[in-house]
Amino acid sequence: MQNWVLSTLTVMMLFVTTGFLTPAHARLQVDITQGNIEPMPIAIPDFSGADRQIADLGRNISDVVRNDLERSGLFKPLDPAAFIAGQSDINYQPVFSDWRVIKAEALVVGQIVRETETNFRVEFRLWDVFAGQQMTGLRFSTTPDNWRRIAHKVSDAIYEQLTGEQGYFDSRIAYIDETGPKLDRRKRLAIMDQDGANKETLSTGSNMVLTPRFSPNGKKIAYMSYESLIPHVYLFDLEGGQRELLGDFPGMTFAPSFSPRGDKIVMTLSRRGNSDIYLMDLASRSTQRLTSDPAIDVSASFNPTGQKLVFTSDRGGSPQLYTMNADGRSVKRISFGKGRYSEAAWSPRGDLIAFVKSYKGEFSIGVMKPDGSGERILTTSYLDESPVWSPNGRVILFSREIRGSGGKNQVWSVDLTGRNLRKAPTRGSASDPAWSPLLP
Repeated sequence: MQNWVLSTLTVMMLFVTTGFLTPAHARLQVDITQGNIEPMPIAIPDFSGADRQIADLGRNISDVVRNDLERSGLFKPLDPAAFIAGQSDINYQPVFSDWRVIKAEALVVGQIVRETETNFRVEFRLWDVFAGQQMTGLRFSTTPDNWRRIAHKVSDAIYEQLTGEQGYFDSRIAYIDETGPKLDRRKRLAIMDQDGANKETLSTGSNMVLTPRFSPNGKKIAYMSYESLIPHVYLFDLEGGQRELLGDFPGMTFAPSFSPRGDKIVMTLSRRGNSDIYLMDLASRSTQRLTSDPAIDVSASFNPTGQKLVFTSDRGGSPQLYTMNADGRSVKRISFGKGRYSEAAWSPRGDLIAFVKSYKGEFSIGVMKPDGSGERILTTSYLDESPVWSPNGRVILFSREIRGSGGKNQVWSVDLTGRNLRKAPTRGSASDPAWSPLLP
């Protein structure tokens, strides 16, 4: 099994300075608050290199950056075949007229320099083409086997500079890899880079697994597994590959979720036909019962401060969303629309809660404010479920099931405007996604 928590990435991120560097007060910026925007045309020539091996690496890095930015829906990387000129030396100011004529609004130029046999340096500059200003310049130093991560870090830096928000490309996605017929599916825990590279399965498929969730540092995954007659929550260590049972409870445990500090896990315990939410301290393994209503209480999710939880309960007669303090007090219903609400996930920004809504035979992914106001539906289909957030709170991953006996489960993504709906690059059938934080 590959060690999924890579050795510390030696990355120096320094502002590149030259005599013609202008302050990063550029006028160019993507307005991501609008629901119907045109993607920004951006030119990204292949990063240059002094020899063929380095030049090939530069081409690969540029391809990943172009693909990252295109999938965000906010950028339109221009076809390199349309470029009038290249940029072999990033230490010279570009001839902006050559880029204006192909209607590029932003330009990324980069180069790779071999420092030693085991180390290389990646440098790039981001330019506002029409203002003729450099917006940012960064330098990364690392080993050749980490080139994909460097590419994602370049993408994150460009995204942040042009949108004003943190990027999300240097991250991973865990999910349930599904094979076999619909009524006899084999479900395995799997992981990949957010762009679909480096796919790997983490379990054999001999026991069904569901609902993976990353720890805040990205080093562990909590999930539910049917390794015994009664399903329980397990903890998987990505560094060592070990898994352990979280508590020897008499009933089934499911729907795990980490606290923001990663020192606690909230999960649902079902006993004698009733489900309640419990909080486990991972150091002492002590547990605290947070709900005690005779109704079914499930699927809790922390807000970013760790002070509140959102969860699903049918205590009002049908599944609805409720919030409560982290100690189980001050329970408040927040969903009041038509239909049933479930699977709430609090945004890492804290400003929104994603949810699943079922109404008139269809399932939707939506968002609302923590007080229940401002509800918006982003997607609707035969069965959309299991929403999770990107690290920056801009994109939601979810599962979509295709109708019919031969229908497959697939993982999709949608941004907060509801306009950038895309299938995630998983192989075959997949469900129950989880999005890691940005990698260190």
